[in-house]
Amino acid sequence: MKKLALALCALADAGAAAAQSSVTMFGVVDAGFSYYRATSRSWGPTLPRQVTQSQKVLSSSGYNSSRFGFRGTEDLGGGLAASFWLEAPMANDSGASAISNFGRRSTVSLSGPFGELRLGRDYTASFWNDAVFDPFGVNGVGTNLIAVVNSNLAASRALATGGLLGGGLSAGTDSYLRTSNAVSYFLPPGLAGLYGQVQYALHENVEVSTVPGGPSERGRYAGGRLGWTDGKADVALGYGESTLASTTPGGEKIKSSNIGGSYDFGVVKVLGEWSRVRDVRDGTTALPARSTDRYDGLVAGVNVPVGPGIIRASFARVNFRNGNGLPDSDASVNKLALGYVHNLSKRTALYASVARIGIRNGHNNPTVMGVTPLVLSLPAILPQPAYVSTNGMEPRRSIGYDFGIRHAF
Repeated sequence: MKKLALALCALADAGAAAAQSSVTMFGVVDAGFSYYRATSRSWGPTLPRQVTQSQKVLSSSGYNSSRFGFRGTEDLGGGLAASFWLEAPMANDSGASAISNFGRRSTVSLSGPFGELRLGRDYTASFWNDAVFDPFGVNGVGTNLIAVVNSNLAASRALATGGLLGGGLSAGTDSYLRTSNAVSYFLPPGLAGLYGQVQYALHENVEVSTVPGGPSERGRYAGGRLGWTDGKADVALGYGESTLASTTPGGEKIKSSNIGGSYDFGVVKVLGEWSRVRDVRDGTTALPARSTDRYDGLVAGVNVPVGPGIIRASFARVNFRNGNGLPDSDASVNKLALGYVHNLSKRTALYASVARIGIRNGHNNPTVMGVTPLVLSLPAILPQPAYVSTNGMEPRRSIGYDFGIRHAF
């Protein structure tokens, strides 16, 4: 009987230990058919007056980003918990990436009554509003223009200063979506609806004693986000600053400010965001003057529950202001998007989306506004300033749609 009692105690202890820690495997597999078409005006002597580009693809992440990951939490007692999160991007249309690259998120954290201290690669504080207050959740052809232009800008600057960082947009470029080497602090829950975070990413460049001015700060990011919600209403303010170069002359930073909000009326959820992104350059030997390109963005939309599904609609606009003061050098782009998600279960959904873009003076900012049908597609950004200047092309309008299935586990 004594041996039996000891065995039962051992089993009870094992069960308590298991209850104090957990590890979960999770993921999303999202695949669909997508079509993109862009029309550009040509003024080249050997080119037709109008050029149309189109593309049909089996796409990934049209509704939710495809991913695969592991996360776990251990209860340390006294309200403390240790957690880890490893999340990999996955191109399920080709089987690429998956656990060979935890570029979406790779963090370890300690949380308690004081809040959460999180270390590693994660979303930037300034990106969250672009995603949370977008009816389409920054996925597929419906992605709001604020996110598209920010992504194009970050990718183009990464290309211009030494190649894509971290393996492309899905892994993050120049600290727009995500940043590496980050130290983040999150406010604890239970503060009457108040939430927020501050974040700093180390540039990790080597300092050499014989090099004046210290190491390059390329890769440094600093930002924060502060918001309030009562369950129905939600409003948040975000700011981020990413260093591309710190030399003089030739320093460059991307500074992003945004404010977004939403309100759930039950029959409809209204969402909106205002954003301003500044590309601040201290000048180079060829262009010594300080200049600031500015991108002012606005998105407004709704999510309307209809039975087991949701109707999604949005309008977005971004205005580009050239910092060099050149005449007739600005540009603008508008976007209308409409979509429907039909939930077959809590984990499986069918979706369809369509979007149309109109561009004014696209030749003034080809890298950011886009010159191919891919301007509609967040996962596939392809800046082509050389293509525009060589062929005399000006993007005018673009349309795209996608429909597919998403399964989460």
